[in-house]
Amino acid sequence: LRFIILSLCYILALLPRLIAVARYESVIHEFDPYFNYRSTQYLVDEGFSNFRNWFDERSWYPLGRIVGGTIYPGLMAVSATFFWVLNAINLNVKVVDVCVYLSPVFAANTTLVAYYLGKEVSGGGRGVGLVASFLVSVVPGYVQRSVAGSYDNEGIAIFALMLTFYWFIRSVNTGSLSHCAASCLSYAGLVSTWGGHIYVMNLIPLYVLVLLLAGRYSERLWIAFSTFYVIGTLLSMQITFVGFLAVSAAEYILAMATFVILQAYAASWFVKQHIPASHQTPELLTSAKRILALSAGAIAFSIFLLSIATGYRPLWTGRFWALLDPTYAARVLPLIASVSEHQPAAWTSFFFDLHILVFLIPAGMYRCLQSPTDANIFLVVLVMSSVYFASVMVRLIVVLAPCACILGAVGLSHSLRVYTAQLRGVGGGKAPSGDFQPMGGAALMLIVFAGMLALYVFHSVWVTSEAYSSPSIVLAAKSADGSSIIFDDYREAYSWLRHNTPPDAKVMSWWDYGYQVSAIANRTTIIDNNTWNNTHIATVALAFASAEAQAIKVLEMLSVDYVMVVFGGLTGMASDDMNKFRWMARVAEGVFDGNKTVAGIRPIVYEQGFESKHGDMRCATPHAPLCFVAADRSLTLRCLGQGVGGREPVAGGESVVQAVVLEEAYTTERWLVRIYKVKKDVGLQPLCLERFRGLEKGCRVALDV
Repeated sequence: LRFIILSLCYILALLPRLIAVARYESVIHEFDPYFNYRSTQYLVDEGFSNFRNWFDERSWYPLGRIVGGTIYPGLMAVSATFFWVLNAINLNVKVVDVCVYLSPVFAANTTLVAYYLGKEVSGGGRGVGLVASFLVSVVPGYVQRSVAGSYDNEGIAIFALMLTFYWFIRSVNTGSLSHCAASCLSYAGLVSTWGGHIYVMNLIPLYVLVLLLAGRYSERLWIAFSTFYVIGTLLSMQITFVGFLAVSAAEYILAMATFVILQAYAASWFVKQHIPASHQTPELLTSAKRILALSAGAIAFSIFLLSIATGYRPLWTGRFWALLDPTYAARVLPLIASVSEHQPAAWTSFFFDLHILVFLIPAGMYRCLQSPTDANIFLVVLVMSSVYFASVMVRLIVVLAPCACILGAVGLSHSLRVYTAQLRGVGGGKAPSGDFQPMGGAALMLIVFAGMLALYVFHSVWVTSEAYSSPSIVLAAKSADGSSIIFDDYREAYSWLRHNTPPDAKVMSWWDYGYQVSAIANRTTIIDNNTWNNTHIATVALAFASAEAQAIKVLEMLSVDYVMVVFGGLTGMASDDMNKFRWMARVAEGVFDGNKTVAGIRPIVYEQGFESKHGDMRCATPHAPLCFVAADRSLTLRCLGQGVGGREPVAGGESVVQAVVLEEAYTTERWLVRIYKVKKDVGLQPLCLERFRGLEKGCRVALDV
C-alpha cells in the first residue's frame, strides 16, 4: 500500500507540471532559463573544461562576462549528464528537451524525499511521510518553479535542499558519520546549483544554537554539525563561484561562530564529564566558565585586530541586507527592488501558494512543541525562518512551500490518527484517550478533512494550469467570444534579429530581455538579467531616460546598433517598458547624480521630473511637466509612441516628435516588440542642442554640456 501511495504521489507531481507542454509545446519559460539553456548547450558542445573557462563576449558589451566563474554549474552539469546518458542508450533527445522536462522529474523525486523527511521528524511514523509526500506533490508554491519549461536553478535545488535537511536530521538522530557524509554531499550538490545554500548554512547553525539554549546538547549534535560544517565548507569551496567566500564572506560568519561556540561547549561538557561529582564545586565551575569566556573574548579580539591589520572588512551583499531589512533595497538598491519577485509577499500570496497549509502549519507547530524532539525543533525553526524570508521576498515562497508541507503533514497526520482511533474505538466502547466519542463526530471530521484535501488538489491543479503554465515568451489572452489568442511577438522579434541583422550587431534593451536576445537571437547584448554591474545598467537606463542629444552620446559610446523596446499599449499588456520606465529613472538616478561623467557629459537624473503634479507618470503633451516639453520626449517615449508605416501612434491624439537618431526597423504583428536601428553619425541641429541646455531644476535629466 505504501508503494502504491508513493507511486500515485509521484505521478500526481508529474502530470500537472506537464500542462504547459500540452498547451504551448515544448518551450522554455521566463528569462533566466534561457541563459541556463544557452550555457547547457555550450557545455554539451565544448566540454566541461572549456565551459569552466568560458568568457562570453556576446553579453555585457563591451565588458563581457566570465561565465565559468560567475555561475552555479550544477544545473548545467546535471542536464548535460542526462543528455549524454540518454543519447548513449540510443534515446535521441535534444538539449532543449532535457531542459524542459528536468524540473518536473526532480519535483517528482522531491515527493520521495518528503516521505523520508516526514518519517524522520515523526520518529519513524509512515503516516506523516505519506501525507507529506502527497502535500508536496502539488503544492502551488513549489509548482511555480518546477513546471515543464521552468529551467531554473530552483528546479533541482529544492530537491537538494530537502535531501540536505533529511540527511542532517538523520545524522542528528543517529550520530552516524555515514549520514553526516551524505548530508555534506547533498549540501555540496545544493551549493553547485543555487545561491540559496547560504540560507542552509545559516539555518543549521541557528538550529544548533537553539538546541544549546534549550539544554539539548548531545554528542550526536556535535558530530553532526562539526562534520557538516567542516566537510560541507570544504566541498562548497570547490565551486569556483564560491571559493574562499565560504570562509571569508560575512554571510557565513554565523556558521563559523556557531562552530567555535559548539567546540567550546563540547570541551566544557567533556571536562565536566571527567571530573568526579565530588570535585564539581560552584567555585570550580565558575572559574571554568570564566576561563572559557576570556578565551573566547581573546580569540574574537585577535580576529578583530587581524582584520584591521589586513584591511579585511566582511560586508553583507545587497540581497542579504534586503532580506534582513525589507526597506533596504528600495532605499539603496533600486535595481534589486525593481524585480517583481523581490517584492514583499502579500497575505493573499500565502493562501494562493499554500492553500490549506496556512491552517495546517499552526496545527503542526503545536504538535511539535507539545512533544519536542531534536527533529521537531529543527522543523519549527525551519518553517518559522522560511515564513519570515518568504514574507520579505515573495520568491522565497518556493523554499517555504515544501517545508510547510512537512510541518502541515505532522499536524494533519496527528489529527487523522486521533479521529480514526476514535472511530475504531466506538466498537469497543471507548477511544484510546478514555473518552467516549460518538461515531458521527469522528466520521464528520474525517469527511471534512477529505473535502479539504480534495479542494487542495483542485486548487493546486487550477493554479498550475491558469497561473504557472504560461511561458512569458508566449502570451495568451481571451477574445470577446471566449476564444484563445496567442501572442508570439517575442519569438517573432528574436527571429527577425537573428536573420536580418549582422552577426556582430549590438542590441540594447532593458535588462529583462538580455538573456533571451543572447540565446534566441544570438546577438550581442549590452546588459542582461545577471545584473552584476549596476553602473553599466544605469548607463543603459540613462540612455532610455534621456533626450536624444544626450542619448546619442551614450549609444555611440556603447556601439549600439539596434534598440529593442516592449510596448503593451495596443494589447493592454501591463508589464511593458512604459511601466518599467519609473525603475529606469530610479536606477539611473542612483548612479548619475551629477558626480559621474559618462560619454563626455555629466548627467543628473531626477525621477520626479517624469511625474505629473499628481505624482503619476505622464507622457501625453497636455499633462507633461516642463522637461517633457523641453526635451521633445525621452528616447523610450519616442520608441513607444512613434507610429509605424504611416499609421498613427497608439495613444491617438498625442503629437509625437519624430525620432532623429532612430529609424524603425521592425515591429511585430501585435506591436508588442519594436526594434529600431540607430542612425550613425547623426548631427543634431544647434537649435536642438540649445533646447537641452539649462533645463530647470526638477527636470528628469539635466546636462552639463
